[in-house]
Parts: sequence; C-alpha cells; structure tokens
Amino acid sequence: MKSFRILFPVAAILLLLLLILPLANMIVSADPAILASTLADREVTRSILLTLRCALRATLAGLFLGVPLAYLLARWEFRGKSIVQGLVDLPVMIPHTAMGVALLMIYGRKFMLGGLFERLGISFVGTEAGISLAMAYVSMPFLVNAARDGFAGVDPRLEKVARTLGASPWQAFFLVTLPLCWRAILSGAIMMWARGISEFGAVVVLAYHPMVAPILIWERFQSYGLRYARPVAVLLILICLVFFAGLRWLAARSGREE
Repeated sequence: MKSFRILFPVAAILLLLLLILPLANMIVSADPAILASTLADREVTRSILLTLRCALRATLAGLFLGVPLAYLLARWEFRGKSIVQGLVDLPVMIPHTAMGVALLMIYGRKFMLGGLFERLGISFVGTEAGISLAMAYVSMPFLVNAARDGFAGVDPRLEKVARTLGASPWQAFFLVTLPLCWRAILSGAIMMWARGISEFGAVVVLAYHPMVAPILIWERFQSYGLRYARPVAVLLILICLVFFAGLRWLAARSGREE
C-alpha cells in the first residue's frame, strides 16, 4: 500500500517535469525586451492572429460535422462501425506532411474537388480556407472521440423517456442529451482548437502562405537561427496558455455551478 502511494505520485511528477521543463526554460530565458519588440512586429501578430482564427474556424466546422458523427458512433450499431471509427482515428496515425500531400491532390486547383471549388470562386491552396481545412483534418479526431465518449456516458433510457413524454428526436437531443454531455464536447473542442494551432506538416504543404505561427517559427529558425525563432515561439506558447487556461477555468466553473 505504501509503495503504491509513493510510486504513482513519483511517476506523475517525473512526467510533469518532462513536459514542463522545456517550455518553462524557454519562457524564463526569454528577454522581455526582445519579446516586446517581437510582439510589436506586425508580421508576428498577423501570423498569430491568423493561426488562432483559422484554428477556430476549423473547430466550428468540427462541431457542426463531428458532433453528429460522434452521436452515431455512440448510439447506433451498424455494419462497418469499427471501420468508421478507424477512419476517424486515421489522421492521428498518418504523418501530417503525407496528409498535406493527400489534401493537395484532392483540393488543389488541378484536382477533383479543387477544380470544382475553383469554379465557385473558392481556393484552398495558399488561402485561409486551405489552412482551416488542413487544421480540421488533422485535429478532428480529438473532438469526435471526446464527444462520442460524452454521448456514450448518457443513459439512452433518458432519451426514451423524453420521447414517451412527447419530445421529438431533436428535442430529446437538444434538451436532454446535449446538456448532459456538453462538457465532454467542450473539452474535445478545446483540444481540437489546440491541435489546429500547433499544426505544421499538413498546412505547410497546402498553404505555405499566408504563414501561420508554426511555419513562421520554422522559417525564422531556418533563415536566422534560434535567436529570432525563440521569441515567436514563446509568444505563441504564452498566448495559448492564457487562452486554454481561461477556457478550462470557465468549463470547470460552469460544472461546479450546476
């Protein structure tokens, strides 16, 4: 019993140190004056805002399309369900540069859907739409899986009771199921947004320009070295910490108030 109480906290502390030390060292060693000048750099602020905006668009699209899929995976039994689940998880396993090439060969101007969208005035190569598309592809599994687990944790009998009381399927979903698992969906949405912000491989293939923050960091490191890349990386980390800590706090506060 004593060894159990010692081993698990020690392992947890070691893992947290492995996760925190590189980030903490980079933040602490950053020169505040350089950070201030980097923040005043219009290219940097434009790139960070672009990253946050495109990741948010990808997440909103994920909510619209991913939540229905998650509900089906949690509630329905059908032939090939395990294959569908595997397809949902596939972007996590495929190298993201390969995913970027695959997207380019579908949504490029000379290929399949890309040519069709081009006629409609929509382009995915070198545009914000392409950035959001790449981010959505690689980060969608986080939202779908979290929402699926949330729906699976809601007793289906509650929906059936609502139906027997005269509720339509839509009313049962929005008034019974969704309020009981919204925290799981929000958690998945936060993870999807975070994963979209950090995406590099798929985005650099489909839309090198305009440059999102991960590409800007890589370009400055390649062109000018660590001194010019580190301030941008530190700023992105600090902004993400503020955003996601705030979102997690709001979610936890709402949970306590219920």
